[in-house]
Amino acid sequence: MFLEPGFAENKSGWIEVICGCMFSGKTEELLRRINRARIARQSFKVFKPVIENRYHHENVVTHNENFIEAIPVSSPSEIIALSENVSVIAIDEAQFFDNSIVDVCNSLANNGSRVIVAGLDMNSQGKPFGPMPYLLAVAEFVTKLHAICAVSGELASFSFRKSLSDEEFLLGATDIYEARSRKYFYING
Repeated sequence: MFLEPGFAENKSGWIEVICGCMFSGKTEELLRRINRARIARQSFKVFKPVIENRYHHENVVTHNENFIEAIPVSSPSEIIALSENVSVIAIDEAQFFDNSIVDVCNSLANNGSRVIVAGLDMNSQGKPFGPMPYLLAVAEFVTKLHAICAVSGELASFSFRKSLSDEEFLLGATDIYEARSRKYFYING
């Protein structure tokens, strides 16, 4: 379990990345960390890409229907303008942003904010997803979560797309995706 480092008034910022496959609990972990910031009376804002509207147009919602109010943005640059005087900035589904999200996160952290980013580290082809590898490289803290393989019950690190669609961004849940172990993703997929 991730335990937050000290967060003093005269602070240095940093970047935390929560990654993993579909159904691994990334958004649950993001919400857990935001809840701890709330308990500590730290100012925070939560952001998500405007295209992420599976469960709600504004809220960040987990597969278990836990949620928190969020600000949908079309571009990562909007996050900077909306984060003035905020101690903790949370960004969900970061894989849907372009690579400018990396510069935005670095800028926020360089200005003293704690930046918590959650996203898929790999796409449904098992390849690094969008800006996530770059975020993983610049983050001070990385948490990789695992799901349970829908076929074997083993640990899963891959998001298997059940649909034949070749769209790069195909939003969905258990109707379109399932978590798979390496064996059942590559060998029996």
